[in-house]
Amino acid sequence: MGLNVGVIGLGNMGGNMAITLARKGVSVIGLDPSELARSRVAAEGVSLAEGLQDLAARCEVIVLSLPKAEHVEAVCLGEKGLARLVKAGAVIVDTTTSTPDTSRKVAAVFAENGADFLDAPVSGGPAGAAAGTMTMVIGGCEEALTKVMPVLEAMSTTRVHVGDVGAGNIAKIANNLLAAAHLITTAEAVSMAAKAGVSPEKLIEGINAGSGRSGASQGMFPTWVLNKAYNSGFTMGLMRKDVGLAKDLIAELGLDLPLAAATAEAWAASAETLPDSDDFCCIVQRTDEQLFGKGE
Repeated sequence: MGLNVGVIGLGNMGGNMAITLARKGVSVIGLDPSELARSRVAAEGVSLAEGLQDLAARCEVIVLSLPKAEHVEAVCLGEKGLARLVKAGAVIVDTTTSTPDTSRKVAAVFAENGADFLDAPVSGGPAGAAAGTMTMVIGGCEEALTKVMPVLEAMSTTRVHVGDVGAGNIAKIANNLLAAAHLITTAEAVSMAAKAGVSPEKLIEGINAGSGRSGASQGMFPTWVLNKAYNSGFTMGLMRKDVGLAKDLIAELGLDLPLAAATAEAWAASAETLPDSDDFCCIVQRTDEQLFGKGE
């Protein structure tokens, strides 16, 4: 496609994105402080940058895959931050689940230096990143999106442009709030039905044929919960962070959303028994340890 693509953050998500792009013939340059992460992608054809300045000088498109909003600010802003180093005309695609305020703040600094910024958080987990089947919700200008569309098409199967910079993160926060709630409500429904004599597998089959289906019933329960695999690649800590972002946004907007508040309270309380490193689907164990516990 003629573009050099940098990927900053080569963990479960960013590393798989970089490898997917490289396998599709894209020139990919990666950067990460982890030796293990760098070695993994290098073995799959991803070039490695010597540092942030080297990557910025070589790339027209730069993908960020970082844990939190504060990491986006740390990489992008400051005297030696990415925003001061990029080429004029470059496009930064931030796949981090960040905050709309951070995206707008960072985008403004990139604009001062002639670069465009898209907030494009993703769904699909590490498996989706590895297969190139992710979904992206994107905020930013149409011109920048058109410029990087060949890269995004190589990384994902579904892309929804939801508005200006910041809109992508608002949409992703809303999505993950629903996913967090659906895991709990589906667990409660499965537990109720099991106590009444209906098998969890048959219940999920019935729900998925009806109006109560969701991403939890269609994907999470069959893939990671009912078989007690709990290996989605997305952690309790990351989902607690995302639910916290929703709670903060609701408070900022002055809204009274009781079901969202109950969801946030449940995820915060789960830290008492489920460490950040556990798979996020383990939240169902708080509903019914006997039914969903790993030892059963």
